[in-house]
Amino acid sequence: MNDELSMLFVMVETVGILAPIAFIFFHILRQFLFIPVPLVCIAGGILFGSFFGSVFSIIGLMLSSIFFYFLINKMPKIHTKLSKLKKRWFGEYRNLTVGQIAVLRLIPFIHYHLLNFCLIERNKSFSAYLKNSWITNLPLAVFYTVFGEFISRFTPSIILIILFSLGLLVFIMREKVTIIKWREFFKAA
Repeated sequence: MNDELSMLFVMVETVGILAPIAFIFFHILRQFLFIPVPLVCIAGGILFGSFFGSVFSIIGLMLSSIFFYFLINKMPKIHTKLSKLKKRWFGEYRNLTVGQIAVLRLIPFIHYHLLNFCLIERNKSFSAYLKNSWITNLPLAVFYTVFGEFISRFTPSIILIILFSLGLLVFIMREKVTIIKWREFFKAA
């Protein structure tokens, strides 16, 4: 493991100024390689330090979110699949708040683009989506970049306590009112 990390540091030093650009580009490519977001953010903390790793991760995550916003409507099968997944996980009439999405992004096994899809459904305009995407991506990038080295040392019981706490936060931050349209409520079975 140390050999791989030292080789990674040597690569970053030789690439120089192109390393941040390559890292940001890797954030965009990671979704096609099925690499979880937290792993890339942790690598950013190791490679660039807490501050610059967080900044580069935010830029990469924001670009990934922007690409998703413009591409999701051009891919109807994925749109339908994400809509079904959202209904199955969160319920048909449940809209997640921005705070809930920010907390859910901290849970490593929650689908990143499913949460982007929930943001799109909540905010129809691009500027509102961009603002809320920034708000929800910031804790994700900072948390995993800064605390990445400590997360690997957590015991399973600490991990379960953290996941339980995050689940409790999602419940507390839920939307308290659900609006169901008249026709949907009384639709024929």
